[in-house]
Amino acid sequence: MEQSTAASPWLLLLCLAVAATGGALQARAQPDVNGFISIDCGLAGKTTSYVDDTTKLLYTSDTDFIGNVGSTHNISAQYMVRPTHLSRRYHSVRSFPDGVRNCYTLRSLVPGGKYLLRASFMYGDYDGLGSLPIFDLHCGANMHVGVNYWQTVNISKPDLEATAEAVVFVPDEFVHVCLLNTGAGTPFISDLELRPLKKKFYPQANLTKGLVLEHRLNLAPPDTNIVRYPVDPHDRVWLPKSDAKMWSSISTTETVQSDGDVFEVPSMVMQTAVTPLNAAMNLEIIWSPNPQPQNQSLGYLIIMHFSELQLLPSNAERQFYISINDMQLPEPVSPHYLGTGFVSNGNARYRDNKYNISMYATANSTLPPVISAVEFFSVISATNIATDSQDVSAIMAIKANYEVQKNWMGDPCVPKTMVWERLTCSYTSDNSPRIISINLSSSGLNGDISSSFTNFKAVQYLDLSNNNLTGSIPGALSQLTSLTILDLSGNHLNGSISPELLKRTQDGSLNLRHGNNPDICTDGNSCQPTKTKNKLAIYGVVLIAVIVVLVLVAVALFFFLRQRNPESMNNSVKSHKEMKNDGHRTEKDGYGNSPLGLETRQFTYIELERITNNFRRVLGKGGFGNVYEGSLEDGTQVAVKIRSKSSNQGDKEFLTEVQILTLIHHKNLVSMIGYCKDGEHMALVYEFMSEGTLEEHISGKGNNAVCLPWRQRLRIAVESAQGLEYLHKGCNPPLVHRDVKATNILLNAKLEAKIADFGLSKAFHHNDDTHVSTNRIVGTPGYVDPDYQTTWRATSKSDVYSFGIVLLVLVTGKPPILRTPHTISIIEWVQQRLAQGNIEGVVDVRIHGDHDINSMWKAAVIALKCTTEALAERPTMTDVVAQLQECLNLEEELADGGSDSGIYNGTNSDDINWTDDAYSTNKSTNSSQRAALEKEHNFGRVPTMDTGPAVR
Repeated sequence: MEQSTAASPWLLLLCLAVAATGGALQARAQPDVNGFISIDCGLAGKTTSYVDDTTKLLYTSDTDFIGNVGSTHNISAQYMVRPTHLSRRYHSVRSFPDGVRNCYTLRSLVPGGKYLLRASFMYGDYDGLGSLPIFDLHCGANMHVGVNYWQTVNISKPDLEATAEAVVFVPDEFVHVCLLNTGAGTPFISDLELRPLKKKFYPQANLTKGLVLEHRLNLAPPDTNIVRYPVDPHDRVWLPKSDAKMWSSISTTETVQSDGDVFEVPSMVMQTAVTPLNAAMNLEIIWSPNPQPQNQSLGYLIIMHFSELQLLPSNAERQFYISINDMQLPEPVSPHYLGTGFVSNGNARYRDNKYNISMYATANSTLPPVISAVEFFSVISATNIATDSQDVSAIMAIKANYEVQKNWMGDPCVPKTMVWERLTCSYTSDNSPRIISINLSSSGLNGDISSSFTNFKAVQYLDLSNNNLTGSIPGALSQLTSLTILDLSGNHLNGSISPELLKRTQDGSLNLRHGNNPDICTDGNSCQPTKTKNKLAIYGVVLIAVIVVLVLVAVALFFFLRQRNPESMNNSVKSHKEMKNDGHRTEKDGYGNSPLGLETRQFTYIELERITNNFRRVLGKGGFGNVYEGSLEDGTQVAVKIRSKSSNQGDKEFLTEVQILTLIHHKNLVSMIGYCKDGEHMALVYEFMSEGTLEEHISGKGNNAVCLPWRQRLRIAVESAQGLEYLHKGCNPPLVHRDVKATNILLNAKLEAKIADFGLSKAFHHNDDTHVSTNRIVGTPGYVDPDYQTTWRATSKSDVYSFGIVLLVLVTGKPPILRTPHTISIIEWVQQRLAQGNIEGVVDVRIHGDHDINSMWKAAVIALKCTTEALAERPTMTDVVAQLQECLNLEEELADGGSDSGIYNGTNSDDINWTDDAYSTNKSTNSSQRAALEKEHNFGRVPTMDTGPAVR
């Protein structure tokens, strides 16, 4: 019989990753018609498969998902025959005696989908050692999800069947499941399953959080059967649970409808329920979570499912309250007849070590409480920083290109104890780890030097010596400014060393080792053999002849068309005024006008080199490329953003961005002065913002270490909000920014705020209910709207959410994601303190007494409203601007010597008495102020509960 995670002291880490593990997967590795992947780990034979007796699902060998890594075994015969009901999926295992980390890769998934991942384990003394192993499970790396420890596997009995399950959000088309050897036994696995879920299921699972199942219980079923596929079409496993000493059971044979229920619990599960033994008693459920080491859990999620199974007479009523650890939920539950509903703690996660769930009848109820099913989850953070995505893509491409046989799996640099063999990484607290050293000496590499090596922008040491590399040395390697040692000795390379590489070797910035490559030349073209020169000369003559013929043909065609239709040729050049109207001209005319027909200056690449002093000073770096300081002919300072070769923005996207930037003008949006589209070179020229980013001022990094006073922070918030409001309301069509964050708010010499990087905004309709569907998530972890992460649909309310995070950063001086001591979002951190009335515990400690406590409290509440998960409850940016202006007015009154006349007249948290829905102050406030306050501060110590339609 399968055991739930609760029956075992360990769980599975299931993780998402960005990169392929190399090699093409076979067709058998694809999901089936249901989107299911069902793997029998260790099943003999690559093409072997069978139909499971219970689920009737096809299970296949794991070879296409793991390759030839590890070894396969059958469990001991004594455990295979006892008990007789043991599923065939447990007969074999795959173990991993070699390597620290071994990962399965499940592919062909739907990016942005939500999936249930389940792995099962049964030791069964497969190795004949009788030694019960302990090992860890970690996740691979993904630029969206991160790298996270999930749990330690501690096998307690050889005949114990255990299952570990998680609900995860998948931003890419694949998932990695990784097992780690910690030196206390060999990791192994019996089976691995993936099941797609509807996006509405388990909304708490998103880009930054995953859910690890502790229990999923079907209460008081008529027999001991486990409910799963096909009864549950999503193959969730509902384990039976009865307790005759605590509960009575009721049931029905009628179908229970789950229409409108976001969890779609199967009717068979909802057809049974438990009630108290005595109608006058409370219905009790006691749960103790599995301990989470190292503070890994963010808390616990409890979901309770209800249905009324009895047709009640008109004079009967079933209504009851729920309390969890003596905290009563605000709304009573009234189950619907043969309908389903649920209650959960939503995003207000519990963090206790034990839970006593008590259900008791209201004063008007004539019947006792009832419950059909319950689910318990541990909430796991997925916000740790993974290796730089460009480095990951490059190293994976190299692994595939050269078929590297090393055990390169999961994230290359994270965790630090499992850095890939032959790699060295650098780590900073705020940025992704970078690969700084690659040693592939004597690794059997064949072929040319891959262009992927030029993508390691932080690499300092690259050793490719003593391999079988051929071809020339790429001159682009000279562009790796951090590279100090390049060892290519002992290969079969040929041709001349590029002037750029020679220059770096001569100025001492690069130590280039190329010995034992007899065909390499260091003196230019003169070192080429005569035969080669002759061949090149012949090729050159032929090429010139071909070009001359093509030119003559083109000229003849031109005059032929002109004679046939001279009028159309005369009208082919539009006037400047016409170009401004359509904005689609593609050539620069003789008067120096923009090729887009827009009133903006077009620069050549040579001009950019001149105005930036050959790109001397870097102001910053982004996904588009580096930003350099420059100066125009009249002395005007500018910022020049050069598109890097690694940018995924194409010509069409770039020109679209230029059009958007040219047409948008607002005092709180960074202005574009011009652009460059010169061959492959693309750049944007902006007004210069001398005081850098808001993030620099808040964090005190760089030259901006002076703490901003609260009044200045408020002014920045108002100005930034006005810029976003213009994008949402002042543009036609309206635009959604999609990447609002503190680093995209720039300050000029007067500390006036302007929004930057809105060129890649997307248009949406005037109605806020509409959205922009995207093919990839744009944004920064910590700032991205959870709804956008889940649905891939960006709305104006997505910007509102991100701005709310910016506002919390302004109030607290802290980053969006805190890691003290465990990972927590700034939203939860602020909510916890405000729920205790502790506004001073929220305020940036560097801000001293130069602020009005009322304006600060109001700003914090505005931010929390912006970040509420329900889109309809978020304000518009117009509302935000108005409310922040009120906060600023309070500060201006304080600066003018006005009275401290706000809602809350004290700074001591003891002055506030909290209730479930609002609070009142011990100090005097007028009735209108208090009414507004109670409406505005609608949160308290008791978490708000999500309830399904049947219990509301």
